[in-house]
Amino acid sequence: MILNEHVKKVYKMGEVDLTVIKDLNLEINYGEFIAIVGPSGSGKSTVLNLLGCLDKPTEGKILIDGTDITKLSSTELANFRGKNIGFIFQSFNLIPVLSVYENIEYPLIMIQNLPQKERDERIMKLLQEVDMLDQKDKFPDQLSGGQRQRVAIARALVTKPKIVFADEPTANLDTQTSNQIITLMRNIQKEFNTTFIFATHDEKIVTAVDRIITLIDGVITDDRRVVS
Repeated sequence: MILNEHVKKVYKMGEVDLTVIKDLNLEINYGEFIAIVGPSGSGKSTVLNLLGCLDKPTEGKILIDGTDITKLSSTELANFRGKNIGFIFQSFNLIPVLSVYENIEYPLIMIQNLPQKERDERIMKLLQEVDMLDQKDKFPDQLSGGQRQRVAIARALVTKPKIVFADEPTANLDTQTSNQIITLMRNIQKEFNTTFIFATHDEKIVTAVDRIITLIDGVITDDRRVVS
């Protein structure tokens, strides 16, 4: 699904070069449920941004589903991202003036421009999947943190992405809600064979995944599969 070869990311900080990712080599298969862990500043979010087509590497190659994304233009990258990738953020990133239904619908209008009937079918199915059907007309400020994250998950999945990247998706949630959200994502992964890649400090996610990749100072120091 994903192949990284000698990926390096350097940011310019004035006259100083800051190397955040150093010679990253990584393979990720279809349908994996993975946590990328490591201390703050280790490069976890940068890896997600690179794999999620939000940023380009300074050096190296990234192939996603057979496409070398490092060769795509900004427009091509945006189109590829819209068709293949979903994102879930710790701050939810919902649009406050849009209802639950409209937040989930938004990427279908902006990215895929699907007919109304097909949009309705997808959205209603996902609302049922995340148990938010009875909340579809509410606005984000009328929802709890767990409900907002359920909407964010539905929005990430509505384009039928092959991969979902989740950056600290449970950081703002209590323990019970976090466990519910993790179970929901695991069920979706099993049902749709969606690849989930988390950047996280949350031990609850770490104990739920099938594979743990440890990143320290931009280098993978451990990559192990979890035996359940």
